[in-house]
Amino acid sequence: MRTTITRLALVLLLMSCSPPGSGDPAASGEARTLEDPAADMDGVLRVLVYHDMEGLTGQSDPNTFRFSHPERYAVGRTYLTGDVNAVVAGLFDGGADEVHIVDGHGSGNPEPDLLLDQLDGRAELVSRNEVFDAYVDLTEPGAYDAIAVVGMHAKTGSGGFASHTYTLGIDFLLNGMAVTETELVGYSWGRVGVPVIFASGDDRLAADLAGPMPWIEFVTVKTATSASSANPRPVDEARAEMREASARAMANHRSARAMRLAEPATAQLHAVPPADLSMLASVPGIDYADQRVTFEASDFRAAYDGLVGLVTVARGGYAAVMSETGRAMAGPAFGPTYSDALFDRWLDFESDRWSPVAPPAAAVRTFHGFR
Repeated sequence: MRTTITRLALVLLLMSCSPPGSGDPAASGEARTLEDPAADMDGVLRVLVYHDMEGLTGQSDPNTFRFSHPERYAVGRTYLTGDVNAVVAGLFDGGADEVHIVDGHGSGNPEPDLLLDQLDGRAELVSRNEVFDAYVDLTEPGAYDAIAVVGMHAKTGSGGFASHTYTLGIDFLLNGMAVTETELVGYSWGRVGVPVIFASGDDRLAADLAGPMPWIEFVTVKTATSASSANPRPVDEARAEMREASARAMANHRSARAMRLAEPATAQLHAVPPADLSMLASVPGIDYADQRVTFEASDFRAAYDGLVGLVTVARGGYAAVMSETGRAMAGPAFGPTYSDALFDRWLDFESDRWSPVAPPAAAVRTFHGFR
């Protein structure tokens, strides 16, 4: 989902995130501030709904949110569309004038995860003609009055169903606070005074958000029993509560709080298996210790961009799983075969017998969020 960057590029990125002498807001106890929502600029109440796919009603199988497992993923799409429709209906019940939806999941499906032919016709899917980051590239003053998130999951280490932050094996910390993706959305929109008012997911996400975002109308749709199992509530019961809670959230959206990260910010990426940051241990200019890289950033966007860059490096650890899989499939021949292929690629490139293949011309299409 993100392009690869070199170690040198990463060093330059992190060194440019904040000016020399920047302080650590967390050290002074001012990790963030909570503010009143920004004033409505045009008299039209617009809500943006982010959807993920790990915190859905009826769901206990991780393959229901994976595009690579088409039969189970098809079931997950029905879960997702039903949940989104319940929240869309509730937001309109509560007084919303317009509701837009954006994909915060990134299943790999080039088409929307939502079943658009079954989506509430009053809602509109956000799309653009170029790739965009749903967390940070939509944030504009006056664009929306409130944010709702549906089908979300707990953060890395919370013990929730499919709990993670951003991607596998990644933990984001901002000003010393380990954050969920719901909080990333909150801090991004807090830059322009827009609060997150509603969320749904499992019981572990409810616990993750109880402290930092107590004003949210939260609906627990299932109880996590491990990262790969959960006990879902009855679907009709959970969706009825989602509709009621999102209606209350909309009706009371002016009492919610906008979250603003204290700046300059201290950001840290913590890698856990299958991710790995140890390759940065000896790189000059990198503050690395115990699978953690820390840096200072001028603002939330710079912190986010630096963390995403580090994610690309941490994903290098995934190669260990690929190697294990290759050895299991090919047996003892895998290691020598891979070594010879790598060696021959180097020789062929140096001898002008091989060059990288140019990617095919991109087809004209629209993008609806994370891919």
